[in-house]
Amino acid sequence: MKQLYIRFTTALNKPDLAILLLRITYGLLIFHGWHKLHDGLGGIQGMLAGYGIPAFVAYGVIIGEVIAPVMMMLGIFTRLAALSAAATMIVAWLMVGIHHTFALSPVGAWAIEDIVYYFMAAIVIALFGSGRYSVMSNPLYR
Repeated sequence: MKQLYIRFTTALNKPDLAILLLRITYGLLIFHGWHKLHDGLGGIQGMLAGYGIPAFVAYGVIIGEVIAPVMMMLGIFTRLAALSAAATMIVAWLMVGIHHTFALSPVGAWAIEDIVYYFMAAIVIALFGSGRYSVMSNPLYR
């Protein structure tokens, strides 16, 4: 039984593949960014204006929700892209989630779980880097 378990765990021990899957999964955040590209940044600019923040800061959403996820999926400056995405999630929490931090959604989920999951996944990606499967060949910059 022990040998079978060892073979089983050895077969599943694929950290570089796991990191690639995590990066690709995180890259699905691009749909949030695509929506903002397609419909415009007016809504975000309005929210920022309500907080007294200049409207041009809304373009940071494009970096954090479009450019950074693409960079992470490809493994290009992965750590920098992941930290950029994490910063975007902090801003999202401060702008739309802070009042829901200790609340549940109508279906009983934590109201800010999507923000927290994206933030934590970005931090994990920043700590791991891109792994072996990356467009960039220099491990120092992946």
